[in-house]
Amino acid sequence: MSLFVGLMSGTSLDGIDAALVEIDDESDQRPRLIDALCLPLAAELRTALLELTQASQVSFAALGAAESAFCDHQAEAVRQLLQRHGLTPDAITAIGSHGQTIEHAPYADAPFTYQLDNPSRLAELTGCRVVADFRRRDMAAGGQAAPLAPIFHQALFTDTVRTRLILNLGGIANLTRLGPSGASLPVIGFDTGPANLLIDAWHARHRGGPIDEDGNWAASGNVDRHLLERLLDEPYFTATPPKSTGRELFHLGWVETRLSGHEAVADVQATLAELTAVSVAQAAHPFIEPDRTDLIVCGGGARNRHLMQRLAIHLPGVSIGQCDAFGWSADWLEAGAFAWLAWRRIQRLPGNLPEVTGASGPRVLGGIYAP
Repeated sequence: MSLFVGLMSGTSLDGIDAALVEIDDESDQRPRLIDALCLPLAAELRTALLELTQASQVSFAALGAAESAFCDHQAEAVRQLLQRHGLTPDAITAIGSHGQTIEHAPYADAPFTYQLDNPSRLAELTGCRVVADFRRRDMAAGGQAAPLAPIFHQALFTDTVRTRLILNLGGIANLTRLGPSGASLPVIGFDTGPANLLIDAWHARHRGGPIDEDGNWAASGNVDRHLLERLLDEPYFTATPPKSTGRELFHLGWVETRLSGHEAVADVQATLAELTAVSVAQAAHPFIEPDRTDLIVCGGGARNRHLMQRLAIHLPGVSIGQCDAFGWSADWLEAGAFAWLAWRRIQRLPGNLPEVTGASGPRVLGGIYAP
C-alpha cells in the first residue's frame, strides 16, 4: 500500500482541498480515501488570484507573489493533514498538485492552459516528492487538457449493469458518462457549463457572503424565463464534446451583458441556479437510459439543497445521489483524483482518456519533483 496526497483548488477559489489517499500498487483495488481537509485561502491571496484570472495583462511581480503565497498555503494544508495522522513526509509516496488555473484557452490559435503552481518550492517546503503540471501534456497531444477526472471516475464508479453519470458541481460543472462494464461504451466526459461559479459570484456581490447556503437565496427568488433564454443562447451549451470551459467565458461580465436592467437581484440568483440545473440536464439527457441510470453528484454544489431539487425536477426517472454512498465524500473527489493521477505518473501509466479530451492518444501526465 502507498499513501498519496492530492491537492486541488478549483475555480470557486474557496480553499485548498487536501486528500490523503491509500492506493494498492499490486492490484486494481479502488483507491481509499483516508482523510481530507480544506484550508481556506486567506482573503488577500484569494483577491490576488481572482485579479490574476480577470486581468488582461499580468505583472511578473504579482504572479510571483501569488505563486509563493499559494504554495505556502499548499504546504500548510499538507502539514496539517500529515500531523493529524502522525505521518512524516517519507510516509508519503508523492503529492499530486493541480495548482490554481489562471487561464484555460483550448480554443486559442495557440492553445494553452496555465496553472499557477511551484512544485519545486512545494517539494522543498514539505519534504515530499511532488507530481504536478498534469494538463499541458494532454494539450501538447492535441487535447483540451480537461476534464481529467473521468479516468478516476471510471476506476471508482463503473457498475456491471447500470449507466452511471458522475456530475461534479464545482465552480464549473462537468459530467462523465460511464457505461456498464463489458458494454464497450467509451467514457464520455466534458464541462457542461457553470455550476457554483456564477451563483457564488452574484451572491458575493449582492449579499457579501461567499456562498448561497443551501441555495436559500435562490429559492426565495423567481426564475426569469426571458433571462434564462438569453443565458442559454450561449453557443458553448450546444457545442459538441470534447469541450471544456472556465472563468474565461463564464463570469459576471458575461451575465451582465444579458441583463435588461430591470431584474430583481434575487430573481437573477434563482435564474443562475436554474441555468446550472437546465444546462446539466440538457447535457445529460442523451446518455440517460430510463430506470437504468444513476446520477452521482460530487463537489460543493452537491450540498446546495435548492440546486439538487432543481436537478431532480429536470431529470425525472433518474436516480440521483451523492458519491458519499460510494465511499468518497462529495467534497473530496477532485483532490482524490489528483492523488490517484500522481500514482499513475509514478507507475508510468496514462492519465488521460483521449476520447474525453480529444488528445491524439493516451499520455503519461505530469512532471516529478524530488524533495
